[in-house]
Amino acid sequence: MCSKAISSAKEFHGALRSFLDAERNDPRLYEEDIQVLKMNGDSVPVLNMFCGNHPVFICEKAVPKVTECDNQQMNVTSNSSDEDADVDDADALQTELGPQPLTIMKARQLLSWYTLSQNANVSALDDNPALLPLWVRCDMSDPAGTTWFGAETVCTGNKVSGVKLYSVTCKGSTVDKGSLITLEELKRDHKERHHPSSMTVKGSARFSLFGSTVVENTTIESQSTVTVDFKWSHVESILETPPLSSTANLNIKVASGDMRSPMYEMYKELGFLQTLADGLRNGETEWMEPLESVSAVNLTKAFLEELQGTAKTLQEKAEKPAEVKTETDTPIYNSLLERGDLDFVEQLWALMRKSVTSYQDIGDCLKLVIEALKYHDIKPWIHRDSSSSLSKLILQSYHQQIDHVSLTGVTPVHMLLEMGLDKMRKDYINYLIGEELTTLNHLCYYLSTEVDLQEQVIRLRKLHHLLEIILTCSAFLGLPYDRLFLLTQSCLQHYKAHPYDEEHEFKLQIKPALIGHFYQKEHPVVWGVEVSSGHGLREVRTSLQLSDRPLLIMSSLTQITQMKQ
Repeated sequence: MCSKAISSAKEFHGALRSFLDAERNDPRLYEEDIQVLKMNGDSVPVLNMFCGNHPVFICEKAVPKVTECDNQQMNVTSNSSDEDADVDDADALQTELGPQPLTIMKARQLLSWYTLSQNANVSALDDNPALLPLWVRCDMSDPAGTTWFGAETVCTGNKVSGVKLYSVTCKGSTVDKGSLITLEELKRDHKERHHPSSMTVKGSARFSLFGSTVVENTTIESQSTVTVDFKWSHVESILETPPLSSTANLNIKVASGDMRSPMYEMYKELGFLQTLADGLRNGETEWMEPLESVSAVNLTKAFLEELQGTAKTLQEKAEKPAEVKTETDTPIYNSLLERGDLDFVEQLWALMRKSVTSYQDIGDCLKLVIEALKYHDIKPWIHRDSSSSLSKLILQSYHQQIDHVSLTGVTPVHMLLEMGLDKMRKDYINYLIGEELTTLNHLCYYLSTEVDLQEQVIRLRKLHHLLEIILTCSAFLGLPYDRLFLLTQSCLQHYKAHPYDEEHEFKLQIKPALIGHFYQKEHPVVWGVEVSSGHGLREVRTSLQLSDRPLLIMSSLTQITQMKQ
């Protein structure tokens, strides 16, 4: 019996080891009816509190896909060809069942094999490093209602010195706070398992500060979320409000395009710029509906005629860019990001991006401008650090000489894209520098024109996303300058080394008092308490987790009790 158990442990260890070393993370079968997955712990809500985003093995029952025609007797005669039959088979409806649990007995067996394989006296170990933690989905068939068993190796140096065991039980949902276990009952539960001389009790909670909202019984969905995680000691009661002495960390995930965002108008402007970049890359452009009723060419003509006929200086003209505004500008956008020093090229960009509907429009508008420069009808003012091709032509016009530009092919789109990049970079710089959130030295990566246009667009999108995050925390949470400064530096450093990713969650430590009015009268989305005793390999922890949504695949408040030893 002992040799059989060791043999099974070695075989299971070998299967997990080969999965760990594999490049792909596709699910694998073990013993024909067990599915083994490798994923991050935060992919499963109930495991997130134990594993975070660290990789783990998950074992569950393997369930084949079920087709609509399975288990049905089809006694129909058909004259269709084999080819038609193949099409019909391919079109058969397939349904994939959700994750299925293993029996408690099988789960215990897998856990024992995992634990045994980590024993230094079992030759299966050799010199291999420790395995990832193992979590087994259970069917709750035992009296405790166990939903998960878990095991995690404890290492001293490079050697495995022990294994932590976890069990997670679920009491289901409730709407009555009085039916929940009390703190004293949880402590008694812990004492029965460990008989400690002293215990430590720690609390944790998560509140939602920003995200989807409900207006007149209608939910307005949002991909942006800002939550705050609290941790504190000396818990006195279940579901108590985190004290001001807690440690608090914001989890910030912001998706561009939220209509509530102060950056929404800039988002639409960036969308047009991205359209131009996509057109250059793949040769196809889906033009947006124009925001102006007058054609782009006629607007450009009127703009040039006004420049020619006015007696005011170009500097004064630049300080009054009202002619390129539209009714789509919103007050909050104007007050936060609009500049009062738009030069000629920036005003032209603002005009064209709201009116052009084709490549022909772009070429015709730029042709009018270049001809006006060539015949010295206008002497526009531009920023000294402007880098677009049109800006360079304007500088040449100051010396009565302009290079010939062939407005054929993608050249007009290329020129307009440069104009937009130049203008929007200055918009973002103006805000960040004006608010003293960073310096030009820290923005070099985002402002570089040495890389190709596609890469410049990617970096501009990163800068836009950074501002979406900062302004969300500023406008909706009212965070003070020192926190916004720290968050800005964190975002700038992250995006220098990582690709654009709206799913990334930025972290920021804050003082609870700064957001007290947001959470102190609200209900938490997750609340937990942990009772622990012992140290090292003799440590035992008993946890209670309450959530406003199911942490398990079961169908208000879900109560999770967990014990680790």
